[in-house]
Amino acid sequence: MMTKAVEHRIEDFTIKEEPFYMPLGDEITIFKQAYQSKLPVMLKGPTGCGKTRFLEHMAFRLQRPLITIACHEDLTTSDLVGRYLLKGTETVWNDGPLTTAVKTGAICYLDEVVEARKDTTVVIHPLTDNRRVLPIEKKGEILTAPDDFMLVVSYNPGYQTFLKDLKQSTKQRFIAMDFDYPTADLEKQVVVKESGVSEEIAEKLIELAHKIRNLKNRGLEEGVSTRLLIYAGQLISERIDLMNAVRVAMIKPITDDEAMQISLEEIAVSIFS
Repeated sequence: MMTKAVEHRIEDFTIKEEPFYMPLGDEITIFKQAYQSKLPVMLKGPTGCGKTRFLEHMAFRLQRPLITIACHEDLTTSDLVGRYLLKGTETVWNDGPLTTAVKTGAICYLDEVVEARKDTTVVIHPLTDNRRVLPIEKKGEILTAPDDFMLVVSYNPGYQTFLKDLKQSTKQRFIAMDFDYPTADLEKQVVVKESGVSEEIAEKLIELAHKIRNLKNRGLEEGVSTRLLIYAGQLISERIDLMNAVRVAMIKPITDDEAMQISLEEIAVSIFS
């Protein structure tokens, strides 16, 4: 059974309003130069530290459509490049998101690229060197990327393993930009802006987050992301009980261990009491 083609307009991928983003350093300048120099970019950093928001902000600044692909272990080359699908009574070619990005000069973003199969990511290699081409083997075509096309991937080094890591032949095709959680002052401004909580509550949320982050690799695989801080702040702004908001947004998402959850709740109580 064949799947029906889904048609998208490039306007569907255009960011209409400027996403809020606070620079941590010179990442905006470096990214703009990479775009002008037609260099592919790898964004490295922990989950929820602002990599995707940064890219959305830059796509808006550069006035380029942003086509995002959430990578996973079942992602195939056809999912990226395209396939023949049923349209009415005919079988027609349907471009994949990578092909669409190349044709339209968009920014193509492979989110958490390490989750994709290694035989799938090989297809991006010709786009990351001086050739800047995309072979479409099923059609016998080779697309040349326009100057305004850009390839960006994100990567969380904290999750890398022998089985789930990028090949060196892939890593060394990108310039790499490191991201981390903001400083306490910047993170406070982000949480206040994005969630609407007071500065006092934001400061306590961040104090808790820092204590939890210090437990990474000491009972926790990952710390609390800035994204989760914003979620907690949003719940508190909507008059959800503070401790309940902290529990469901900052504690339960990062661990299933009941003893660890109890310990983290005790830390939260000591901070907010």
